[in-house]
Amino acid sequence: MGWRYLIRRLGAGLTMALSLGGPGPASANDDVLRRSADPRQQVLQTLDYANTRFSRLTQINASNVGQLQVVWTFSTGVLRGHEGAPLIVDDVMYVHTPFPNIVYALDLNHDGRILWKYEPRQTAAVTAIMCCDLVYRGLAYADGLVFLHQADTTIVALDARTGAKKWSVVNGDPAKGESNTATVMPVKDKLIVGIAGSEFGARGHLTAYNIKDGSLAWRAYSTGPDAEMRIDPEHTTELGRPVGKDSSLKSWKGDQWKTGGGATWGWFAYDPKLNLIYYGTANPSTWNPTQRPGDNKWSMTIFARDAETGSARWVYQMTPHDQWDYDGVNEMILTDQSVDGHELPLLTHFDRNGFAYTLNRATGALLVAEKFDPSVNWAKKVDLDPQSPSYGRPLVDPTRSTEEKGEDEVYGGICPAALGTKNQQPAAYSPQTGLFYVPTSHMCMDYEPFHVDYREGQPYVGATLAMYPGPDGKGATGRFIAWDNLKGKIAWSKDERFSVWSGALATAGGVVFYGTLEGYLKAVDARTGAELYRFKTPSGIVGNVSTFEHKGRQYIAVLSGVGGWAGIGLAAGLTDPNDGSGANQAYAALNRYTALGGQLTVFALPRP
Repeated sequence: MGWRYLIRRLGAGLTMALSLGGPGPASANDDVLRRSADPRQQVLQTLDYANTRFSRLTQINASNVGQLQVVWTFSTGVLRGHEGAPLIVDDVMYVHTPFPNIVYALDLNHDGRILWKYEPRQTAAVTAIMCCDLVYRGLAYADGLVFLHQADTTIVALDARTGAKKWSVVNGDPAKGESNTATVMPVKDKLIVGIAGSEFGARGHLTAYNIKDGSLAWRAYSTGPDAEMRIDPEHTTELGRPVGKDSSLKSWKGDQWKTGGGATWGWFAYDPKLNLIYYGTANPSTWNPTQRPGDNKWSMTIFARDAETGSARWVYQMTPHDQWDYDGVNEMILTDQSVDGHELPLLTHFDRNGFAYTLNRATGALLVAEKFDPSVNWAKKVDLDPQSPSYGRPLVDPTRSTEEKGEDEVYGGICPAALGTKNQQPAAYSPQTGLFYVPTSHMCMDYEPFHVDYREGQPYVGATLAMYPGPDGKGATGRFIAWDNLKGKIAWSKDERFSVWSGALATAGGVVFYGTLEGYLKAVDARTGAELYRFKTPSGIVGNVSTFEHKGRQYIAVLSGVGGWAGIGLAAGLTDPNDGSGANQAYAALNRYTALGGQLTVFALPRP
């Protein structure tokens, strides 16, 4: 059965599916919707609920972007990986830092004069359980509040005008290995938050708190009993079939699900019409697959949940029984696209495992699953035949399995490396070109699993890695690509010396922006990939490029400060080649191109 026929069939059945049991249109947070519709502002890290990272501003365009100039800068005073981006609300910019998670409010009327500063009081002990640098992916805004989710899992609502704390709540326990690196998402009257800690055996969950006071609305776990996961065995589906009773419990040995990982440290998306939240869950614990036989559901899974109740509508496990640490937490990008004359609600996801997935976000049907780096070899393909018993599953290459010969063996030549063909850095989508713009890594690895016993609050990894450039890279370990999500093909590709660890930004001016680990802000033509502009900032860029307009002038802003998993060796001053979960040696040359930093750089065109 061809996938185009499947799309037509699913599209025709969408109206019936919604009328038979799905909720009707629901209102999202009105303030977020209103401000997200204004391209002059940014209230969410991904610009909108659909995670498109597309701006409708056009003052800076393909014909003039080469004239960009730095107009002002701001030092954050922190030297670690600066992921995420600032928020822009009216005349104020809100800037965050990595741990200790300082928040600054800057006056855009006076080139970034500090209006207020909030510095949390949190113990430095939490830094010992943060897997891959002390990063934080940024703030969110709604209803006059700025929301901060600290490394120690404390969530704080700050008065946007004064910085005064309105309420706070603790979402996890660092003593159990739980921490936070992710942003939050306000939806209607709730704040959606995740948790990190799979490398410590923490049990992942998604949680909703009431925005007005921080009280708990609901919590849904990634693993375990149906009730705790908010899964209905008969009505929650995977690829159109009910998941059945105890779907997670049956896929773990004994009580391993209790320390099974499935953390939720990535990004969240929301469809107001379907009233569904979309996100992915992380790797199962431990990294040693022989210790946890079974599919290990529902780690490595895309979830669609009802925003009101947290109930799971559908799930799709991308990498059953993950043997390579391919977390599934990367962003879900929501688009409505025409296929054979049918307008369909789609979800596109670029997974660390090297496959790009396109699904019907209303039904969870899998439409496309193709490699977005040809070197990916752990699986031959994903079975896309709906009539096949292995429909939707990756067909694993047994020579790339990390348990075929047991523990304490080195399994070599696995592509991609554990940090993925793409890590958490968000892609962008342009409705003008119909293309997705994706920051990627071109790295492979050797993987050695070993036995590890679980101890609360202690690392529960069970494998050592060695990473190195992938084949045919010609010295490039990163690529910035344009992807067609319906054809499942690369439209164009640009090689980079290092993995591209910054988030992309697409604009209606026909320009796509991204940053490099050496510290360059780059602008390329959205249709061809031709480079139009570059500027070297003081430190490597692992932040996400953003744009805004103030007093009729469009600006580009980016945080620079090398770090993240790829830059952990430089950021943390590591000396042992095996440190950094395999990344230290792989990116050892980075210190010849950049140094530590923490700076916001703001660009604009020259004034007429």
